[in-house]
Order: sequence, then structure tokens, then C-alpha cells
Amino acid sequence: MRDDAALLVALQHADSFFPGGGTAFSWGLEPLHGDGRVADAAAVERFLGTQIERRWASCDRPFLVAAHRAAGDLGRIAEIDRVYMAMVLPRELREGAVRAGGALLEIHRRLATAGAADYRALVRDAGASGALPVVQGFVWRACGIEEAAAAALSAHALSVGVVGAAIRLGIIGHVAAQAIIMAMRPLIAAQLAEPALDIREAHSFAPAADIAAMRHETQTARLFAN
Repeated sequence: MRDDAALLVALQHADSFFPGGGTAFSWGLEPLHGDGRVADAAAVERFLGTQIERRWASCDRPFLVAAHRAAGDLGRIAEIDRVYMAMVLPRELREGAVRAGGALLEIHRRLATAGAADYRALVRDAGASGALPVVQGFVWRACGIEEAAAAALSAHALSVGVVGAAIRLGIIGHVAAQAIIMAMRPLIAAQLAEPALDIREAHSFAPAADIAAMRHETQTARLFAN
């Protein structure tokens, strides 16, 4: 049976118009573009595919799912949050995850999403970090978004964020961006068809992007935070 209300909730949170705080980050794309290593649509597509397969599916998704399954247990969510922060080695990506997660959590606090104010206070008091995947799983469950839809939303948000960064860097145009998002659908669907890893098995391996993100702060001109 079709659930139009649930669909509308998912569409609201999937829309780039929703102020989730992800537009300030390039996930290492900006330095790689500066090096001439990501210079066209094909390279952006390869970059995004690597991010989805080797970082999102194997690291971000497990933590989002774990936070979703925690069902509003703030102590458990804070524990998941701490493990995620230990998993992400580049400082710039940790800081980016916290900034984006904090922005998403703050907008949900202002929207009176159940538990958001309490978790925001926990983050403020240094009881948790508020990393983006963990916050996504927590607040999206509180909004009534089911686990599978929440994971799909997260992958879509990453895709939109990366192609949006590529547009702002002048690498691609809007039509190419849509073509790249379409090209990612089979990869994302294949990942979603597999059970999410337990956070004890989570891992990430995207060394070129990680190193680029770490080098980002040394650039003289920067459009993005990482």
C-alpha cells in the first residue's frame, strides 16, 4: 500500500533545499580538481562511485543504520557517535562530519523533531560529537523515515553534494550532474540490497580523497571546507 505521507517526508529531507549543511564540503574533490586529477564528468563519476562504494557503503551507512536502530536511545547513539569519530582518520573529514551533523541537528532542534534538542545539548556538553551519519540515522527515524529509505536518502545526499561541488568548481554543468546521479543508481541499489555492516566491521578506503582532504587546508584559495 502506498504511503503518501511517508513519501512526502522523505522527499522533504532528500531535497537540497533542506538546510542540512552539506554544501560547504567537497570530500577532497576540490584539491583533486586543483591537481588536475578530476577535470571532467567521467572523473567526477569515478570519484563519486569510489566515495559511495568505499566510504559510504562500508562506513557511513553502517553507522547511520546503527543510530536508526538505536530508536532514540541517546546513550547508545552517543556511543555509536564516538566509534564513528574513531573510524575516520583525516581530521578534516571528522571536522566536516561534525559540522554537517551539527547543522542538521540544529535545524531539527528548531523544527522540534523528537529528541533533537536533547541530543544537541549532549553535543554541546561534549557528551557526543554529532557526526553526520549518526545524526541522519537518529533524526530521520524520529521523523518516521524507515531504515531503508534513510540509507537511500543518505546516499542520495552524498551524490547531490558531490555533483553540486563539481558544478561550483566549474568541472561539470547541471545536465552532466543529473547524468552522474542517474549513473550512480545501480551502484547505490546494489549496496542497499546487501545487509548493512555491523559498526564493528565498518571500514573505509579512499586514500586519494582522504589525502586530498588533508592537503586542502594548505591551498591558498579554497571554495570548500575540505
